[in-house]
Parts: sequence; structure tokens; C-alpha cells
Amino acid sequence: MADLALAVSQLSRRYDNRQILDRLDLSVAAGELVAIVGESGSGKSTLLNLIAGLDQPDAGRIMIAGQDLATLDDDARTRLRRAQLGFVFQSFHILPHLRVGQNIELPLVLLGVAAGKRQQRVAELLGAVGLADRAASLPRELSGGELQRVAVARALVHRPLLILADEPTGNLDAETAAMLMQLLATQIRARGAAGVLVTHSAAAAALADRVLVLDRGRLHPQDPAAH
Repeated sequence: MADLALAVSQLSRRYDNRQILDRLDLSVAAGELVAIVGESGSGKSTLLNLIAGLDQPDAGRIMIAGQDLATLDDDARTRLRRAQLGFVFQSFHILPHLRVGQNIELPLVLLGVAAGKRQQRVAELLGAVGLADRAASLPRELSGGELQRVAVARALVHRPLLILADEPTGNLDAETAAMLMQLLATQIRARGAAGVLVTHSAAAAALADRVLVLDRGRLHPQDPAAH
């Protein structure tokens, strides 16, 4: 499949003699947002860490942008993360000493993008997330919802192939969470990125193209009656 951004096959991972993931399969196409739900401790964060190359499976294969993570050394995995992955976390991970525009610009700096192109991309993303007038603001001057919008802009600014979002609405009120999820889903589809969202929120999951349940180490389509 030419537009397949992520292909996970037969992925297994054990911790302390407990099988967390058991021959798990997952495929995500470009422009598609997939939500993964499940009980606490079911392995959702473990799966994200494996996809990001931050942990290594006991068995199975993870293909991102046609590259098998198992064939890459640590430096190559770092380069792949910088170029092809974007991250949105529950706790934002916004650097407090950098201004909003500088936080969004950081992935481009790490990739060595020229200054003029960096400024153009940052301005574009600030406009897309509704923060065009906050480039010079410090993070402490923003609300939680605004900080999460900065995190979304930073995740998208380098045009990654794959967005990984770990409970991105967990610290937000219901109205702000709904706005943030709509923004994230819209931007992923508009930019042709693939998105994997881990969430406990039924409202957040409802905005995804597919909802999968992680249970006993494997992913299953969610029962429509569960919505």
C-alpha cells in the first residue's frame, strides 16, 4: 500500500514476566487518525514508545516511512524521530524559557532548516492553530488550552509523516479538549500525516477515523455500541 505511513506486525513485549503486547498488528495510512483506547496498564504507552523507537520489542516489526526500526542504530532512530515523527503529550513539554514561536521552531532548528523557511513555517502553523498574535509570548502567559495548541503546532511544523499523541486532552476541560481534538484531527488530515492517538476520552476517540481497543496485548475494532 503506497500511502501506508506506519506498519506494525506481530509486535510483542514483556515486562516482569507479564505479556504486555502479544503479536500485535497495526497499519495507519497517510491522512488517517487512529485512536487507541484501553484500560490503564493495557500497554498503550508501551506501544507508543515502541513505535517511536524509544523502546525495542521482543519480537515483531515496526515500519515507518518504509524503514524497519530494527535495522537502525540509535543515531539513525534519533534522525528518523526528528524528521518523520511529531509528538503531542498530555503535559505539553513546552520549554518555559523559549517564546511560543521559538518552541514551535525548535524541530526545524534541529533539522537544520534555513532561518527564512523556519520563520515562514512557524507563522503558517501559528495561524493554523489560532495563535498568530502569540509568537513573542512566553509559555507562562498562555492558558492550558493555548499551550496544547502550541504543542500541536510544534508537532506539525516539520511536516512529519507520523503524529503520536499520548492523552493530549488529559489536562484540559471538556470544551477546550473538544476544540483541541478537532484542531489536531483537521491538521493531520489536511497535511497528509498519519496519526496515532492514545486516549481514555470517548469524545476524543470519536473524532478519529478508526477506534481500536488494546486488550490482552492485541488491538481489536471497537464495538460500535461502545460509542
